[in-house]
Amino acid sequence: MGFVAQPRLLVLAALIGTAVLACVHHDPLKPRVPADRLDEAKVLKAPFGDARKASPEIIAEGKKLFQGKGSCFHCHGMEGKGDGPAAGKLYPHPPRNFTSCQWHEARTDGELFWVIDHGVPGTGMVDHVHDGHLKEIEAWKIVAYLRTLCEFR
Repeated sequence: MGFVAQPRLLVLAALIGTAVLACVHHDPLKPRVPADRLDEAKVLKAPFGDARKASPEIIAEGKKLFQGKGSCFHCHGMEGKGDGPAAGKLYPHPPRNFTSCQWHEARTDGELFWVIDHGVPGTGMVDHVHDGHLKEIEAWKIVAYLRTLCEFR
């Protein structure tokens, strides 16, 4: 019994250790825009103005795109919690949890758009605008929807 249990304990210890390291090294607030492009991204503005003040129609279109054509839900989940069906395959860079108010307060609309537009090198986030999957206005509508996933204080 002891001989059989030992390998199981080693596997369990390795899995727990990997999970702990993933939590320790993953900073959910860290920008995903490369440092040399961050200033450029921060100043980008939606054609309809501040995404936090978008009309209900724009937000509804953004939600539809997020949960449909944009395929965002595959990684970020239907409610944007970072728990989509593909999320577990994206180690060591899990998808964002868009319900984090702290994260929303740390990122500009332009940064969110830039990531949708260009993707994030070294992660599962691919570009969606440059590859022709989404139009720029559609990406901005998704940003407006994302802004509704946290109630700002």
